[in-house]
Amino acid sequence: MHVEVRTTADGSSTLYVPALNEHYHSTHGAVQEAQHVYLSAGLEPVLAAATAPVRVLEVGFGTGLNALLTLQRSLTAPVRVEYDTLEKYPLPPAVIEQLGVERYILNPELQEFHRQLHAAPWNEPVALTPQFTLRKLAQALQNTALPASHYHVIYFDAFAPEKQPDLWTDEVFRQLHRATAPGGALVSYCAKGTFKRSLQATGWLVEKIPGPPGKREMIRARK
Repeated sequence: MHVEVRTTADGSSTLYVPALNEHYHSTHGAVQEAQHVYLSAGLEPVLAAATAPVRVLEVGFGTGLNALLTLQRSLTAPVRVEYDTLEKYPLPPAVIEQLGVERYILNPELQEFHRQLHAAPWNEPVALTPQFTLRKLAQALQNTALPASHYHVIYFDAFAPEKQPDLWTDEVFRQLHRATAPGGALVSYCAKGTFKRSLQATGWLVEKIPGPPGKREMIRARK
């Protein structure tokens, strides 16, 4: 799949897929979007109440940005973070190099963690720090046997419903609901009505909350 590197409004990089006319992150700011949608709305409320390791599932590893920001947060978190991420189409090293993370991730330690995230072997857990364990799964969500009632937060970061409709189905959200621990949450940049209705039909309690720059709303769903 051909991709092009684009610079977003906050100076961070995203990838553009011409065949889909779709970006990996918001052009209004990749880092801003990831921080707002996945960490502030998803991870932080869980960390605030956690007394045991927090288990995160990310749908769409992509450039590794969500994982990197979560790793950074874990360094000062009260509990350990266990991070599983699914990616059917891993990016080749040459594309990762073109992102130029050193332009917008100025901390050398985080730059090295970004390299380690992508260098980590697939399909096995790797403890990148005492506070953060990564497991990258190179497979489709629909073909993955997820443990029941396991995850405290799900980052649902698939391409938009009209670009990747096979991931925005009742069966997928039913699968994710089964894999979520009671009280756990799913967060996504998407706020479409069809998405909301599909979540509700599969047992989620859905709320629309303020979105990141460039989007009025986003969705947070709870089990």
